[in-house]
Amino acid sequence: MIEILTPAEIDRARATGALVGTILQTLRERTRVGTNLLDVDRWAKAMIEDAGADSCYVDYAPSFGRGPFGHHICTAVNDAVLHGLPHDRALADGDLLTLDLAVSLDGIAADAAVSFVVGTPRDEDLALIDATERALAAGIAAAGPGARTGDLSHAIGTILESAGFPVNVEFGGHGIGSTMHQDPHVSNTGRPGRGYTLRPGLLLALEPWVMADTDRLVTDADGWTLRSATGTRTAHTEHTIAITEDGAEVLTLPR
Repeated sequence: MIEILTPAEIDRARATGALVGTILQTLRERTRVGTNLLDVDRWAKAMIEDAGADSCYVDYAPSFGRGPFGHHICTAVNDAVLHGLPHDRALADGDLLTLDLAVSLDGIAADAAVSFVVGTPRDEDLALIDATERALAAGIAAAGPGARTGDLSHAIGTILESAGFPVNVEFGGHGIGSTMHQDPHVSNTGRPGRGYTLRPGLLLALEPWVMADTDRLVTDADGWTLRSATGTRTAHTEHTIAITEDGAEVLTLPR
């Protein structure tokens, strides 16, 4: 399903996006060496409930996961990159953490992710994060009415590949609206001029992610967490954007 939102629904999406961005910013500020991933999940749960919103993850049970996710945020550490299931783990100095959050407020969902180093950073980790952030900015810059999904994919992939990172095409960006995952799919690499033509009112979650030396994923024993096949470090950055008459509006910035 490809959903085109009304102006009133876009206004609601702005509120949802701001909530997601604010929660992620707060969690990033609170997370430090020694923080337990289960505490991060509890903090997210409390902030979602305090806002009168709903988690998109607790009951999420796609074909690639093992039953309902059962938590409120994805916490991927080091070689984990997507769908990181929170568990009893205290973060160590130098851990590379990705927080991925999707919530629904007043019937409209928004989705965002941020990667950062807890404690002392390594240059190679900062390079991974920088590549995903620059790729996301390029994808957003390419978005607007009349652009095609392939234009966004090409812009994202050009940055990731020029930084020297392999690109996986199994998981990527997606439409979003009354539900978290919708069409169209937005791959993290592709050919310009191909794919769905963007229209005002369309929401997209763009999410460049990379693994340092491979494009192959393996599924953790928890049935959810996706890791790099070589054990290499990873990074993932995401924003929800709205296609407008003038271009693209980033919705998941903090208040």
